[in-house]
Amino acid sequence: MEHASWRRRVARSQQAGLLLVIVGLGAVLTLLAGSHVDRVTGAEVNNFLNANTLVQTATDASFFAIMAVGATLVIVSAGIDLSVGSVYALAAVAMALVLRAHPPASGAAATAAGLAVALGVGLGAGLVNGAMVVGLGVHPFIITLGTMWIFRGIAFVASRAESILVPDALTAVAKATLGLPGGLYPVPMLCMLAVGIAGAVYLTRTVPGRHIFAVGGNPEASRYAGLSLARVRLGVYVLAGLTAGFAAFLGAAFYGSASCVDATGYELYVIASAVVGGASLSGGKGSAISAMLGALLIVLIRQSIRTLHFDQNYEWIIIGTAIIAAVVIDRASGTIAQRRLARAQ
Repeated sequence: MEHASWRRRVARSQQAGLLLVIVGLGAVLTLLAGSHVDRVTGAEVNNFLNANTLVQTATDASFFAIMAVGATLVIVSAGIDLSVGSVYALAAVAMALVLRAHPPASGAAATAAGLAVALGVGLGAGLVNGAMVVGLGVHPFIITLGTMWIFRGIAFVASRAESILVPDALTAVAKATLGLPGGLYPVPMLCMLAVGIAGAVYLTRTVPGRHIFAVGGNPEASRYAGLSLARVRLGVYVLAGLTAGFAAFLGAAFYGSASCVDATGYELYVIASAVVGGASLSGGKGSAISAMLGALLIVLIRQSIRTLHFDQNYEWIIIGTAIIAAVVIDRASGTIAQRRLARAQ
């Protein structure tokens, strides 16, 4: 009986639905992508269902999926953060500038220093966002719209619009094969999974995570219950900044350079990942794992356009349609749930 109840809960979960869509889209791509002959082994290889394409797809998703986990915390608290792409660019540029000005003595020192700078800049940017949202009482859309331009402008001025190389030691870490053959680089994918799991545990298994749901779902009741709304809201922006800083470290290390134009437009992918993953823009609902799966689904949509040789100009149309559909479905499911509750009462 308990096993049946557990299976029903899994089947009804948001993650199960997303996984079903991802698997279905992957199956369609596998059938329609065709195949080619591997020049090394001579074996016939599916153009989509092969290790290189799958790992590359996960790698493409990993950088904004990591940020989507942090953005989900903000959205669950009934906030919004449009500045995550600019925080990424600022953190990456700051890291590259510091490492160029003060070259570390060893690879381990370079990795530690780069990570510390990127996370520090992300933390500082998150504090600025959170403090302005809480202190000024202005809608977070306006605050983060402004800081989106400010942070990227600082990155532009600091870098003089140049692409700045990072030490090879960082690239060696981000592109470590971990024993996999064929030039596969699983580190970004593994980091994405680790951040997604950590975000899920934080949201669902800790008291601060439950406070985020409470503040986003019913701020007045949370205030009467003794929760500090200012502290919770400040905290989610700090965490969003930290995930953007970590993504910046990983991205700059993986690609070997940092620029003020890095992650341009990522804020759209990040918010889309969270929304497609079931996060409610009105607050009180969201999942870190679902946001990660939403990022994978968006990258799969982009991959399908390239694999099936469609016009890439349709990418934005398809992703925009997916966002609207996700919001409509979420609203409809919420309405149905409220009607069922009303009938039960």
